[in-house]
Amino acid sequence: MDALIATNFSFKKQKDFTRGKVRDVYNINDELLVLVASDRISAFDFVLPKAIPYKGQVLSQVASFFLDITKDIVPNWKIADPDPQVTIGYKCEPIHIECVVRGYLAGHSWRLYNSGMREICGNKLPEKLRENDKLNAPIFTPTTKAKQGHDIDITKEELIEQKLIKKRDLEQIEHYSMELFNAGSKHADSRNLILADTKYEFGIYNGKIMLIDEIHTPDSSRYFYKNTYDEIQNKDQQQKQLSKEFVRKWLIENGFQGRKGELVPDMNSELITSISERYIELYENITGKTFIKRSYDKIMEKIENSVNSFIEVYYEN
Repeated sequence: MDALIATNFSFKKQKDFTRGKVRDVYNINDELLVLVASDRISAFDFVLPKAIPYKGQVLSQVASFFLDITKDIVPNWKIADPDPQVTIGYKCEPIHIECVVRGYLAGHSWRLYNSGMREICGNKLPEKLRENDKLNAPIFTPTTKAKQGHDIDITKEELIEQKLIKKRDLEQIEHYSMELFNAGSKHADSRNLILADTKYEFGIYNGKIMLIDEIHTPDSSRYFYKNTYDEIQNKDQQQKQLSKEFVRKWLIENGFQGRKGELVPDMNSELITSISERYIELYENITGKTFIKRSYDKIMEKIENSVNSFIEVYYEN
């Protein structure tokens, strides 16, 4: 199956290159970043051995869609999207905190709660909650952003005590996070979806806090279907999710959670196709647009030409 697994470009004015779990990141003249969304997929902070066709395109285009419609809420890093799998924006100094907002008890928070914990990142939770129950109000549950391995839950007080961020900056990114979550929830509601939880990342550009990276994508967020949520929850059944959680659950059922000594189960073509279809389903549901599959023919050449053309025009002006 065709997929963009990895890139290794040498763009005009390129200074350096780093590869994340999913994105290939190019530093242009220490001023811009070119993010190429590959089709790699990660779970439990581990890159799985097979790529998912069209996943990178979905991530890039959903993130671009939300960066555009939320720029009045918080300034963001995006300048342009010259290719379906590329976003170009300002090179910001990242704040190494993941700002997670949870409106429902799902995924990681449910696993903690189910293990007996009743407080997550300083937020106390009531007894007798079920998986995927709605919380009384959205909660802010930050984590430290690890360069390798799992991110670590942390309280706001610990962030200040450990001098990981200034108090006023923490207050600002928490405010931005809650405003973005409210906006994302309203948009999801208009599309018959529920935004259950999500994460945001921020950086500093010219002394100003900016939203960076992706926003409200299936890799960074969890969505439920609104019209079937109550019925499914009342039957104590699993919500159908437009997120990566079904991949995580498949891995857990097959004996893998990213722990030492565990082997990744075989990903057959049927599984890969189903994951790809889920990503496309989310794109169409969340944006209201028909997904147009890009051609993988000469994809490297197309990306290189489109990015270099943008760089030429940007520096001419």
